[in-house]
This record gives sequence, structure tokens and C-alpha cells, in this order.
Amino acid sequence: MCEKFQIVGSLLRPQELLDYKIKIEHRDDITYPFYNDFEGYEEVELASIQNVVRKEIENNISVVTDGEHSKSLWHLDFVWGIEGFERYIADHGYFFKDFDGNSHYETRKDIGLRITGELSGKNHHFIEIYKKLKESAGDHETKLCIPSPSHILGELSFSDNFGPDAFYKTKDDLKQALAKAYTEFVEEYAAVGGEILQFDDCLWQLFADDNPNSPFTGEHINQDEVQALATEFIEINNQIIEVGHRLGLKMWTHNCRGNYDSRNMGAGSYVKIANLFLKQLNYDRFFLEWDDERAGSLEALAVFKDKPNVEIVLGLLSSKTNSLDNEERVLKMLDEASNIIDKDRLFLSHQCGFASCDGGNELTEAEQWAKIQQGQQLARQYWG
Repeated sequence: MCEKFQIVGSLLRPQELLDYKIKIEHRDDITYPFYNDFEGYEEVELASIQNVVRKEIENNISVVTDGEHSKSLWHLDFVWGIEGFERYIADHGYFFKDFDGNSHYETRKDIGLRITGELSGKNHHFIEIYKKLKESAGDHETKLCIPSPSHILGELSFSDNFGPDAFYKTKDDLKQALAKAYTEFVEEYAAVGGEILQFDDCLWQLFADDNPNSPFTGEHINQDEVQALATEFIEINNQIIEVGHRLGLKMWTHNCRGNYDSRNMGAGSYVKIANLFLKQLNYDRFFLEWDDERAGSLEALAVFKDKPNVEIVLGLLSSKTNSLDNEERVLKMLDEASNIIDKDRLFLSHQCGFASCDGGNELTEAEQWAKIQQGQQLARQYWG
């Protein structure tokens, strides 16, 4: 086992489980976690989690997850489990870049969120999922992946979930309610023996002025307002990170540029946001993406020189392709990174999970494990 190789979290789901996820996608007359709506679903999900944990252990994964087999989408299942939220099928899904780089690729549409009452993170279904994960993992270290508070605040900020006719009248009211719900969840996670909590986040690149896909770029944009929003995102995350640290949790993050059916969502370099999100967020470990040129230079790592206790996982490998990665490129970039940050603080991973949403990327399970084995071999070669 080489602890220097890490997985971000998600792994491809078996078809028996996907059959249920497809049914969920097209129904908004059902209630999370949907077990009462589909006979046999709970049993299939549990068996799938137990099986993927066994495979992770067999494949020498050092920090075990449930493969996110408990989720349909990387972030929304967590929100569906917060009391006060209602899920519905929206007019359209999220839009990703298709392979040609120009046309749009639409996701599933059950992404609508509305707030119907006071938000509460107590008695969240993810706590039960984590108990099952921990039982299956035995003595192996475990982590749970959930969306960052700032990501959910960001999605809600672009909706009608606060205002005169909404349950929360102001954005500040909504922000405080969301922070309270997260705090309640983190407290219960720690109470059942939680070890690592990983906040996944897709919105940092909105604040990079070299991102042509961002609504915050352009000469007519009020940059003071943009910076104030970035500060809001950082503050709410750090508020919950502090709660986790107080309770003895390791608090990690993964920053993603979008990953749906092997498609991506955006650009924007880390250099442009280093002094915001890399410098100011108080995570113990950052999973960052450098699988292609969209992330820009590794020079952004220099911001971590003043944060000696922070670890960085370099997502130099791609989970979006079905072929093995260019090993010469990976080793060259590891050398480049080690010239900036001490080698002992660095780790290697794929840029994202293999199935951020239920369908997963366009590769087979055998290809997935082959790519993981390649990552482990490269880590052993580089770190010993």
C-alpha cells in the first residue's frame, strides 16, 4: 500500500444500482432517501457499498470511501437530506462542455431545490451511510465526501430561495441557516466516530479572471461585488472547518472543474485564485486538479509555503479517460511541484472521482482499477 496515492472519492457503480438511480432521476413525487419508493433499493445500495469497500481494500486504497454509491449526484443527495429542502425536476439540468468544446451537454434534471421550512442538519441520512461504511472498512481509515457550504450557498444564491416571498427573507438569513445545518451535521458525524470530512467544491474558478466561462469576467462586472462574494464563500467554509477541527476531525477539500460523463464545465487557473481559496481556506489537505492545461501553472503551489502543515494532493492523472496516463508527464510535474513544496507534503491522485454522478465517466470498471493501479505504481516509484 502506498499512502502517497489517494482517490478523490467516487467509483463506478454496478448496473443493478444504476437501474434504481435512473428511476429516481425521473421522479419528483418521492422522498429522500427513496427506500420506501423502490422495493429492494436499500438492500442493493448496501450490498454495493460493501462490495466497493472490499474492492478498495483489495486494491490497497489507504483512505476508504463508500465510492459514493449512496449518491445520485455528488452534492445534491446531501442537500436532499437536510430538513427544510424539497427536491424537484427542473426545466433543465446543468450544462457542461461537450467533447467538441463548443456545444453544451445537459445533465439530468432533478436538480431543483426549494426551501420549505427551517433548515436542520440533524438526523441526516448520511450519518447512517457513514456507519455502514465504517463497519465495512474495519480498521481502515475512512472519509465522507459532502459538498462545501459555499458551493451550496452559491447555487442557492443564483436561485429564488431568499427574498420577500421565500422562507428566508435575506441572503444573510439563508447563510446563517445553512451554517447552522452544517454545524449540526458535523457534530453528529464526529459523534459517530467520523475521521475525515471532505468538502467538495466546484465554484472557485468563477473568480479566476482568465476563465472565459465565468459570469464574473468582463469589463462591466463590479469586481468589488465579486470579491465580496468570494470572501463570503471563504468565511462560511472556514466557519464549518473550525467546527470540525474543534471536534477532532481532519478537514479536507477537493476542488473540481466539473466532471459529468467525462465532460468538464470550466476553465480558470489556480494562480488567479491562489491568494483567495488556496491561501485563506483552513483545510488540512487540498485535492487540486492539474490533469490538463486548464489549471494553469503549478506556480500556484507557492502560496502553501506559508502553510507548513497543509498537504496537497496533485490531481495529475485523469479519471475522464479510459486509457492509462502519460507517466513521463506525471513524473515531470511531480518534480516541478517538489521544487516548490516539500515532497513529503505532496500526494498523487486522479483529478476527480470516477463517478461524480451516478452514470460515471466513460470507461469500464476494469479500466478504472487499472488507472488506480497505475497511480499507485507511480506513487511508489516517486516516493518509494
